[in-house]
Amino acid sequence: MFMAGNSFGNLFKITTFGESHGTAIGGIIDGCPPGIELDFEAIQHEMNRRKPGQSKIVTQRKEPDEVKFLSGIFEGKTTGTPIGFVIENANQKSKDYSHIKDAYRPSHADFVYDKKYGFRDYRGGGRSSARETASRVVAGAIAKQMLKNIKINAYTSSVGDIFLEKPYQSLDFSKTEENIVRCPDAEYADKMIEKIKQIRKEGDTIGGTITCVLQNVPIGLGEPVFDKLHAELGKAMLSINAVKGFEYGSGFCGAKMKGSEHNDQFNIDGSTKTNLSGGIQGGISNGMDIYFRVAFKPVATIMQDQITIDKDGNEVEMQGKGRHDPCVVPRAVPIVEAMAALVLADYYLINKIY
Repeated sequence: MFMAGNSFGNLFKITTFGESHGTAIGGIIDGCPPGIELDFEAIQHEMNRRKPGQSKIVTQRKEPDEVKFLSGIFEGKTTGTPIGFVIENANQKSKDYSHIKDAYRPSHADFVYDKKYGFRDYRGGGRSSARETASRVVAGAIAKQMLKNIKINAYTSSVGDIFLEKPYQSLDFSKTEENIVRCPDAEYADKMIEKIKQIRKEGDTIGGTITCVLQNVPIGLGEPVFDKLHAELGKAMLSINAVKGFEYGSGFCGAKMKGSEHNDQFNIDGSTKTNLSGGIQGGISNGMDIYFRVAFKPVATIMQDQITIDKDGNEVEMQGKGRHDPCVVPRAVPIVEAMAALVLADYYLINKIY
């Protein structure tokens, strides 16, 4: 059986390739309009926000994650043809995974991957590794430059039981990159960092949430039936490794409310007095801020011994080895932004064909 599902998007499409410990990862961006003058430093900045080894609270795998563009760009501008790129893997330590060659890590894709395809690259999860998301960040960085007037800001809003309860309107997004956990509130950031350090010392992992805000989105993106804008955003976010939940607007809290409380009343200019709809009504953007939250589970690889099974169904003890994030959330912030940008770029182009 071959692997499907390596592409995302309709008109603005990204197809990714490569494995965690292979020679390189990369992608092809199809459908990018011509004439966009690219800021390559901005693209690399996005990669640096995601790359491993950037701080003491993330995996210590060292990868420069420098992007090499192969096609679709001439004299610094997009040509409208497919943009091919590669990111070479520089710090593979495949021996770190020799102990799981025949064993299945609990809550990883190992078991189901073997059952589905009959063969797997056990080095860091191969194709199912979150290393693949680096290619998404490249594509998202280009999509951001295509959508110059739209602001896309994501930040860490919780780590474990530490929740930043403040509404996003009261936060200064420019402060998000001022700390290693990517929380725009310095007080809560310190608490989150200490929590992650504690978890790492225990050889364990912790989950958290990322909140993302999309501003200046034009009215009219999205379709009213299967291609609702929030449905595509949900698909995009849930396709990110370790994501367990997605909610937008009032989300699950809205289920506790009455319609008289939840309805967003209009202003005479068509904007709304409140925004419990989360900037999307009937699957179509209404010009208000789009905001959503993404939940990440604790990373499945822990630095503790665990009982599991091998490929023959025997119970075995697995040792905790390798280089892994004690909390994936800080490095996932640019991935969430990238996937949001890809959805908006795609739906912007779809809206233009009408």
